[in-house]
Amino acid sequence: MNAIAGIATDIQTQILDAFNFRHATKVFDHTRKIDDSAFATMLEAARLSPTSFGHEPFKVLVIQAPEKRELFREFSWGANGMMNGSRGQLGTASHFGIILASTGQMMKAGSDYLQTHYRSVKQLPEDVITLFNGAYGNFQTTDHDITTDRQITDWSGKQAYIVLANMMTAGALMGIDSCPIEGFDMGRTTETLAQHFGIDTAQWKPAVMFAFGYRAKEPEFAKTRRSMDETVSWF
Repeated sequence: MNAIAGIATDIQTQILDAFNFRHATKVFDHTRKIDDSAFATMLEAARLSPTSFGHEPFKVLVIQAPEKRELFREFSWGANGMMNGSRGQLGTASHFGIILASTGQMMKAGSDYLQTHYRSVKQLPEDVITLFNGAYGNFQTTDHDITTDRQITDWSGKQAYIVLANMMTAGALMGIDSCPIEGFDMGRTTETLAQHFGIDTAQWKPAVMFAFGYRAKEPEFAKTRRSMDETVSWF
């Protein structure tokens, strides 16, 4: 085996080890905090994540103040520890937050937001912007039939999950535990974000919560998944 092949094999092992290490951590060791540089790396993995058309229809909220976290406890059963008799992820995670998804107001083809995004972020020339508007408009109305605000927000949520997956994988590679959380009341979470966090909920809706830190104990059960033959089909 040459040196390059050896490096590749080592990377493959690290990746699989990270995926086997990661599990949905319900209770974290509240005394252990993620190093600032490590979490910055995870946020950079989020920022660099791929999104459809490169539209980046997401925003990451990191909620560290205990009193701010507690605002969600009553209606976030997936993070409040009720299922396991603990303070849950809200009370024990080193880092907790929510990934927001852009609504139709921002992501409908031809929107003012997208025109600004094309010019200031993607730095596209005007003729390419015209092509983008046409292609994306066709994608929404014809290819995928995602034209209502709910449909567009759900589409943005798909991009948000790519972002969170990359954050969790980056964390696992550094030995950091995580939990994606969908167990929350969407309406009350949206109201809380508007009232206490200044989020314009006409433009942004919560997609998924997240928690990162270090496990308080090892998982009680071994990781189980379908076999590769059941998961993948080759043609």
